[in-house]
Amino acid sequence: MPEIEVTLIIPVYNDRQALESAVPLSISALEPVTSSFELIVAEDGSSDGSPELVGEFEAADRRVRLLHSDTRQGRGKALSRAVREAKGSIVCYYDVDLATDLSHLGELIGSIREGYDIATGSRLLGGSRITRSGNRELASRGYNFLVRAILGSTLRDHQCGFKAFRRERLCDLLPKVRDTHWFWDTEVLVRGQKSGLRIREFPVHWREGRGTTVRRNDVIRMGTAILRLWWQLHVA
Repeated sequence: MPEIEVTLIIPVYNDRQALESAVPLSISALEPVTSSFELIVAEDGSSDGSPELVGEFEAADRRVRLLHSDTRQGRGKALSRAVREAKGSIVCYYDVDLATDLSHLGELIGSIREGYDIATGSRLLGGSRITRSGNRELASRGYNFLVRAILGSTLRDHQCGFKAFRRERLCDLLPKVRDTHWFWDTEVLVRGQKSGLRIREFPVHWREGRGTTVRRNDVIRMGTAILRLWWQLHVA
């Protein structure tokens, strides 16, 4: 077994308040799952004191690592950078608001141990328990329908921020992944399926984070990203 088995990545941008609880809660959730882990905070050009706070956690616990960027890269690019810097053979990530219940962490990591290349939580499978507004529910279902219809995915939920990977397989995919922000999750899953990777999707308990909204521009941007990936896969 490698010296570090699991790397947990938390991408953040101006999330100091959420980090105050996310880091200690994540460590507490990881300790029963593996005795060999690191926690990377992929901090993406924050201006609210997030890097300084993570630095304090890092000084108190050698398992915590700050990966800082002076300028905004985009969530996807920050995740790609953190994956390349990771020391664990299994890499996983979730959102700093802890929208997905951390009780699923053992199942997430266990799926990779069992032989899957990718594991992803799903809010749209039978058995999922979700709490969110009607507008977000409608937008999510519409978006995922389009991904399946246009890009040929067999998965139900592509944007749930609760995923794990066999690191070497993900590193093979990353040179092909072009999106640098929110569509990164979907692109990785679609390209993973096209590459024949073994993917497990399982239901989770998920609740909507505070202050999250769906704007018209978000819908247009994500629709454009779907069409752009279709073009890359089938034409370009």
